[in-house]
Order: sequence, then structure tokens, then C-alpha cells
Amino acid sequence: MKLTLDNDLTVRKLLIFACYMESENLARAAETLGISTVSVHRALHTLEESLRCPLFEHKGRNLVALPAAWTLLEYSREALATLSQGIDETRRTAGIGLGNLRVGTLYSLSLETVPRLIMKMKLRRPELELNLTMGSNELLLRALKDNQLDAIIISVSEAEIDDKVFEQVALFQDDIFLAVPPGDSTRQQDDIDLRVYSDKPFVSLAEGFATFAGFQEACHVAGFEPNIITRVNDIFSMLSLVQAGMGYSLVPGRMRKQYENDLCFLRLAEPYQMRQHIAIVFPRNREHDPNLLALVAEGRMFALSLQEKAQRALASR
Repeated sequence: MKLTLDNDLTVRKLLIFACYMESENLARAAETLGISTVSVHRALHTLEESLRCPLFEHKGRNLVALPAAWTLLEYSREALATLSQGIDETRRTAGIGLGNLRVGTLYSLSLETVPRLIMKMKLRRPELELNLTMGSNELLLRALKDNQLDAIIISVSEAEIDDKVFEQVALFQDDIFLAVPPGDSTRQQDDIDLRVYSDKPFVSLAEGFATFAGFQEACHVAGFEPNIITRVNDIFSMLSLVQAGMGYSLVPGRMRKQYENDLCFLRLAEPYQMRQHIAIVFPRNREHDPNLLALVAEGRMFALSLQEKAQRALASR
């Protein structure tokens, strides 16, 4: 099918035309569209020029629709409805603007960070359904690349992220601590030298998890290969093994609050200290998705609240 359309014939002009034809009143059309009557009049005039066909008869300040205008209205309605449906289906195929948002997160962020974001999101967009997937840094990033997730909340310090493809919204930084089993006789409050624990048994997360990368790096800096007696696929199982006395482990500080009555968490001395940078990651080509915009907004508010809390704590010292 071959169409010969003037470059000035736009969807916007057809929308204004269809709106005007509903009432044949410039002021009412302008109010409905949120534009000036001058803009409505100009759009109708240039539409006639684009079509090279008269649509209206001028009677004083009024525009009276000619038979050609009613013919155009019939086809415009059909065309605009088809276009609207096509846009909806296109966005649906891309997973944009639907009633659900697929979010991936680390297990360790499910204690406080993610629940707070979800509650705020539900207040902002109560109709939105959030589908939550938990896994390793590596698994979540792969799922995001494969369009199986809309956004992920991970440690970006242990991930290779293409900034040309993905956008990042920083949330907070987290230090790594040594989790000590109950009854350990070497507990101390000062920053500890990790080399002291070089002959101790360790439990760790499996490769691909953010904390595992920090674990390996810290031990490498300390100059020893850790004696890992077992590896698990979630941080809660790992800390349960530490609690049972099976070994030591390196964990992010955000886990301390949950286990402060069961385990001791020792801060590492600066040479061995590893910090995780937690951020929301999502595709750049979806930066205008209303659901992702809501998540980003709540993420920034969350980050700001943590900064203000830290400043208040510093000021009170």
C-alpha cells in the first residue's frame, strides 16, 4: 500500500482535529487538550494545508465542518484507535508500562532495603504488582540482560556493567565484617587483622555472589587461601552454619542487625576492608517507563534518608 503524506501531517494534528470535531468549539477543544485556542486553530489550518483540501468553512470566528471533515474524522478515529492499540501492544511486548514490575535482588537486601522500597512503591503506585526474584549478583545481571527482569538491586562493585546499556542509581555503601561463631575466644572490638584467622575454617557463598568476590579479595590481600569447608547459595544458610560453629565468614554489615544477638561481627582492618556499593540497575532504553521511574524515585529518596541519618549520627557524637 503506497501512501503520499505531507511531512507536516502529524498524529498530533489528527488528535487535535478529532478533539475539535467532538464539539466544534475551539475553546472547549483547547481546554480538553490543555493547549491554547490559537494552537488548536493553527493545527486545523495547517492540517488543511497538509491535505491540500478544505475541511472547514469560516463563519465569523467559527469554523464549520465541511463534508470532507466528517469523512476525515471517520478514518482518523479508526487510525488513532489502531495506533493506540499498536503502541500498547508494542510496550507490552517490551514489558514496559504494564501492571507489574519484575525486580531482582540479593538475599541480603530482603531484610530491610527491598521491603522499604516495595512499601513506598505501593503507596506511590497501589495498582502495581511487584514480582520479586532473589539470587546471586551474576544470576540477576544475566536475567536483566536477557530481559527476564525489569530492574535489579545488586552490588555494582563486583559486577561488570556496561554504562552505555544500563543506568545505575546508587543506594548505599556497606562494609564487610568477619562473622565469628559463638564461643570464639579471640573476639575483640578493634579492627582485626584478617591474617590472624588464616588457619580457621570458613563457610562462604557460592561463586557469583557479591559477597564471595569480596571474600576472595580480602583473603588475597591478607596473603592466604581460605580453608572453605562448604559453600551455600544464600546468605541466611551461610550465617546459620556460622551460628552452628562450623566456621567463620565474611558478610556485609547490613546483616548485623538481624544476627546481633547470635553472632559477633568484627570490623576488618583497613588493608582488608572491602566495601559493597549497592545500586538499582535498569536498562537505559527504558528510562521513561513509569514503573521504573517510580522505583528510581523511591530509590533516591531511600538513599537520601540514609545520608541524612548518617549526618545526624555524626552530629550527635
